[in-house]
Amino acid sequence: MADAALGTELELGVPDTSLGRRLVAEFTGTALLVAIVVGSGIAAERASADAGLQLLENAAATGAGLIALILAFGHVSGARFNPLVSATAVLDGDLRPGHGGLEAAVQVAGAITGAVVANLMFELPAVGWSTHERASSGLYLAEVVATFGLITVILGVVRSPRAQTVAFAVGAYIAAAYWFTSSTSFANPAVTIARTATDTFSGIAPGSAPAFIAAQVLGAGLAIALDRYLRPRTTR
Repeated sequence: MADAALGTELELGVPDTSLGRRLVAEFTGTALLVAIVVGSGIAAERASADAGLQLLENAAATGAGLIALILAFGHVSGARFNPLVSATAVLDGDLRPGHGGLEAAVQVAGAITGAVVANLMFELPAVGWSTHERASSGLYLAEVVATFGLITVILGVVRSPRAQTVAFAVGAYIAAAYWFTSSTSFANPAVTIARTATDTFSGIAPGSAPAFIAAQVLGAGLAIALDRYLRPRTTR
């Protein structure tokens, strides 16, 4: 799920904003993103007995919330909200490696904070380690596909004449990926780590997280390779 994340600025460049402000924006945006993912999952589980309806409610809330967050924070930090999107910006030379590392760190911290807040909003323990095992070859393939699609959509849109529509493209993709991937599209290492701390609808057991993250890294790498083939750097 959701993930996201999500450089909205053209060419994934860094806006003319201080590093401190960008990091605060990344922390806050990622925290709100995970609060939406986890909170809407809890609400859906409590409001509906049907698993399909629960997933629909969770997907709709996440997709809509993601659009809003990218629009709100994109002009400050690029609204990446995802270590893999930050890494993509570093590889493209649009973000300093040190700044990319700091972004990833605050994204993970923000994601965990969002999960804790969501748990507390629904009067659950602040941290409840998930017992939801997600371990199979199909799920790992789904995370490769989900992350490949996410990074491909981001790079394709921000490098097009319609870069300003990336918020809607990413939100729509994530909402769709909830349904067409068997893993429900985590596609974000920070979000994956945070979701180990909630034993609810959207949780993932801590032991299942490393393989999910490895699959996400592979998917991102494949997307970057495709982007460089389709849009060679010499023509950008």
